[in-house]
Amino acid sequence: MIAILATGVVFAMTLIMTGLSNGFEAEAARTVDELGADAWLVPAGAAGPFLGASALPDSAAEAAASLPGVEAAAPSIFSRASYGTGDDIEDVNLFGARTEGPGMPEIDDGRAPETAQEVAVSSALGADIGDDIELTGKVFSVVGRIDDSTSVAGIANVFATVEGAQAISFGGQPIATSIALRGVPDAPPDGFQVIDQARARDDFLRPLTQARSAISFVAILLWIVGALIVGSVVYLSVLERIRDFAVFKAVGTKTRSIMGGLALQAVIVALIAAAVGAALSFVLAPNFPLPVEIPASALWMLPVIAIAVGLAASLAGLRRAVTVDPALAFGGP
Repeated sequence: MIAILATGVVFAMTLIMTGLSNGFEAEAARTVDELGADAWLVPAGAAGPFLGASALPDSAAEAAASLPGVEAAAPSIFSRASYGTGDDIEDVNLFGARTEGPGMPEIDDGRAPETAQEVAVSSALGADIGDDIELTGKVFSVVGRIDDSTSVAGIANVFATVEGAQAISFGGQPIATSIALRGVPDAPPDGFQVIDQARARDDFLRPLTQARSAISFVAILLWIVGALIVGSVVYLSVLERIRDFAVFKAVGTKTRSIMGGLALQAVIVALIAAAVGAALSFVLAPNFPLPVEIPASALWMLPVIAIAVGLAASLAGLRRAVTVDPALAFGGP
């Protein structure tokens, strides 16, 4: 039971790590989808419309709206802002867009901002409709809320009008970081490029590449730890039953039967630990400080991997059992 619980905790943390990496991807996809844009127009050479953005005049939206294939175009702004005052300050992702979009998400509670002094906020920020909040030293009134709108590893999103975002990020200058588009232009104008939704998601994920690699590395280490726990239990079980295995061999029990019994023991321990780990991961995930979304594929793969871990972990015990001298069955106590 101790081995099952210990291995279950390891498997739960492995699922949490997998869900954390998947959560980053799901979070980026959710943010891009909720913006309601099919593509973004950015200066040539810019890595993307968000973290890799390059400034351009917001008047470029007028020219973009006349491009073949474009149904609507509006200046879009992405930057970081600070929320709160004094020692109680946290970062938020600031989006600026026209009230009617594209670039402004659907509001789950309340309405979209209409003036430069209004914002819609993620429910993750903890502010309610009617509250006044301070963003980078400027006061805004909360008029809408979006459920769990976060990006870049759980940072809350805040949506302002273009003018409101320009006041925070560019001192009120008529500057945008991209042009949000409905419809995709047949060809971008000279000096610009079109960023589709897939590349926009990658723009959010790019700073998290090293973190995701580290998470994958930790997950591999956790699988190894789980195998070592199961392996140590099986090996200790073999050491305690050396005389039994000697008797089995002395009476002609086939080696494959001995090996099968030990392998089955290891697999059963690993499978029960996998079930415990899966249940525990759903208890831990909501309390994790970062977005965790455990994919269904990971839950389906967990028993398969657990069986492989159990079989691999039993090898040392199997080797010790099959090399037992049958003469030990006739030895003294």
